[in-house]
Amino acid sequence: MPLNNGNDLSRIGIAIPEGLLEQFDKLMARKSYTNRSEAIRDLIRDALVEEETYKDNQSVVGTLTLVYDHHQRLINDKLVDMQHQHFHQIVSTLHVHLDHDNCLEVVVLRGRAGQVRQVADRLIAARGVRHGKLTLTSPSVI
Repeated sequence: MPLNNGNDLSRIGIAIPEGLLEQFDKLMARKSYTNRSEAIRDLIRDALVEEETYKDNQSVVGTLTLVYDHHQRLINDKLVDMQHQHFHQIVSTLHVHLDHDNCLEVVVLRGRAGQVRQVADRLIAARGVRHGKLTLTSPSVI
């Protein structure tokens, strides 16, 4: 169920230990929040979106960030082949040459959460991938 658009606000009171509140206020300042309410709303939205993306049938979009050694034998071919095998979930890719040895690839994915996670896991597990991270969101929640 989508969250309301902010027109129907409810006021709540919460008790927070002073030290935790001080840390939260510092975090808010670093992230340029102008008030606690908006910062707390964003934390709640983030938790709800994360919870939704654990449901295998939930519709999600996301990015997969891969860093890999392009000298690894056939890594480029393997990644491209896997992406073509899953063209229904892969929307787009961005390839960046980081240095003489390393490449960054950002893969935009869309589909059911379970399928998207499986595709991402296969790409991350490819020999030569040094690091991979999948970030998902669910447009139906926000």
